[in-house]
Amino acid sequence: MAGKPQPVRVLYCAVCSLPAEYCEFGPDFEKCKPWLIQNAPDLYPDLVKEANAKEADKVANQLQSTGISSGGDGAASSAPKQEEVKRLPGGKIKKKERQEVTIEKMTRNKRKCITTVKGLELFGVKLSDASKKLGKKFATGASVVKGPTEKDQIDVQGDIAYDIVEFITDTWPDVPEAAIFFIEDGRKVPAA
Repeated sequence: MAGKPQPVRVLYCAVCSLPAEYCEFGPDFEKCKPWLIQNAPDLYPDLVKEANAKEADKVANQLQSTGISSGGDGAASSAPKQEEVKRLPGGKIKKKERQEVTIEKMTRNKRKCITTVKGLELFGVKLSDASKKLGKKFATGASVVKGPTEKDQIDVQGDIAYDIVEFITDTWPDVPEAAIFFIEDGRKVPAA
């Protein structure tokens, strides 16, 4: 005869109160990770490996920082250069934005054109003032709008690409002609 069945003992997470096997589907798995590593390492072996790797990286960074601080003046001057690089989530490195003005001509309704000017703000130009000056110079409508990359740009009605480079360099001397580019057929072409 078989013995009396015993009840199953379930380990519940102290953070989210779900069974430990289901913590990864809970609302705050990141908060549960330290508890899981300590109390249920057999359920999530990847977490233990990840924690060990992070700890090793932390020790390596500490060793590297102590090596830089005791290295002398030459090594200390390279430390600020490392801080300029900005890291995004996932380990990607954010590149510093180039100072350049791009001019693109877009066609709408077959015959009407819109000339888009991007990047003037990188040279210290106020876009609202720039749009007024462009509108007055070329006798068209000009406005500051958010572009597809959530950055402000100037939309000018009409095809003014032929004369805009000279106007920009004359009006704002901080903008060099070498920093102005046209976008033609999806390629960047220098205006100079």
